[in-house]
Amino acid sequence: MTEDPRIEEQISTWRAYVSRPQAIDGRDVDELEDHLRGQIDRLEASGLDADEAFLVAVKRLGGLDDLSREFAREHSERLWKQLMFQDEPRAPRTGGGLLLAVGLAVGAALAVQVPVLFGVQWAQDGDFFARFFALLVLPFLAAFFLTRRRSSWRTIVAVGVPFVLTAAVLALYPFAPGGATLVLASTHAAVVLWLVTGIAYVNGRVGSSCARMDFIRFTGEWVVYLALIALGGGVLIALTVGVFAAIDIDVSRFVTDIMLPSGIAGAVIIAAWLVEAKQSVIENIAPVLTKLFTPLFTLLLLAFIVAGFIQGNLIDDSTTEMFGQRDLLILFDIVLVVVVGLLLYALSAREPLAPPSWFDRMQLLMIVAALVVDIMVLVAMIGRIAEWGASPNKLASLGLNVILLANLVGAGWLQLRFTMRRAPYERLERWQTAFVPVYLAWAAIVVVVFPPLFGFV
Repeated sequence: MTEDPRIEEQISTWRAYVSRPQAIDGRDVDELEDHLRGQIDRLEASGLDADEAFLVAVKRLGGLDDLSREFAREHSERLWKQLMFQDEPRAPRTGGGLLLAVGLAVGAALAVQVPVLFGVQWAQDGDFFARFFALLVLPFLAAFFLTRRRSSWRTIVAVGVPFVLTAAVLALYPFAPGGATLVLASTHAAVVLWLVTGIAYVNGRVGSSCARMDFIRFTGEWVVYLALIALGGGVLIALTVGVFAAIDIDVSRFVTDIMLPSGIAGAVIIAAWLVEAKQSVIENIAPVLTKLFTPLFTLLLLAFIVAGFIQGNLIDDSTTEMFGQRDLLILFDIVLVVVVGLLLYALSAREPLAPPSWFDRMQLLMIVAALVVDIMVLVAMIGRIAEWGASPNKLASLGLNVILLANLVGAGWLQLRFTMRRAPYERLERWQTAFVPVYLAWAAIVVVVFPPLFGFV
């Protein structure tokens, strides 16, 4: 048999899978490997390439051994893509490209200025724009994906109906100005609409774990590009203000009312186009970002745990006086959501067939630390609710933390089994992507149910 390094790597992956301690004896693995290599030799002699021979041999060996059959079932699609197409260029997307993105970006930039024509001002009517900004911008992003994928009418309807329903809820509910339910509904509506936009991104394949992971990967890459655009936009704004100030012209109103909101709206679309067009560039950045920020956030969580144990109570009177109870709950939630997001982004950037490494163990430590923090926060919040009663912010935060707890518990268990070579990596991926509809459902509940439940205050 030709010693192809790729095939040797796949045989090593197969051997690691069937060598799980509780599953099979090492001598039996040696015998099975001899069968596998013999099959590959015979298939190569019959004219198949080495990679083709490996795929067929694993399938045939599955008829003799249950573990090999399970390995073939779980890995065949990935093996086929990796072995057969890894050196080929990525197929281009269908539909429009730069011109479509620029046109929709201009449309989004103009859309956020339409309310100004009816007397709504950014500076004076912050509640209005907080409520409707996502509704003004994300339809253009959804249209970008629907056009690029040449989506069917069924997919277009599946994306459009939630947008219409969300707009109706936010427009018709009699929110109190600056009320807690308005803030909760606005932020969670943005989450709902972003995940609905994901339906357009995956072209309606919402039941596919791989499609969901693709959208998770896109989200991480989109955030990176949006942050880069924001940095450039900040420099542009500073230069604009400085240049006009030098000639005694105040452009602050133009910047805050036109340049900033329209720039953000357009950047949402352009960042998405950059992800689509520059996929190979960001794929080189993603592993670096995850390996940089995972240790940093792990240290942050560990420091958080130590501080919590020293203080004795994460949400005591001194901290709520310093930050405000709502702000403190939001801060805790942001930390945990970022950790889960970082874990998801790391999963999406990882080579699925690679064996466990030190980074996987670092991720396990981060998950365990996040679990401890989540439990500490839950205990503190339940205590506050028992003492002071329920509020929209407390219940929304409590529900989110319960979901995060379930997510992290499953992720930690599967990550542990993977690092011990007792479970395939795909199970961890499927567990994580299965929670996307859960987050969507919870966000929808907060948008639709919480405002009337708490009297729209």
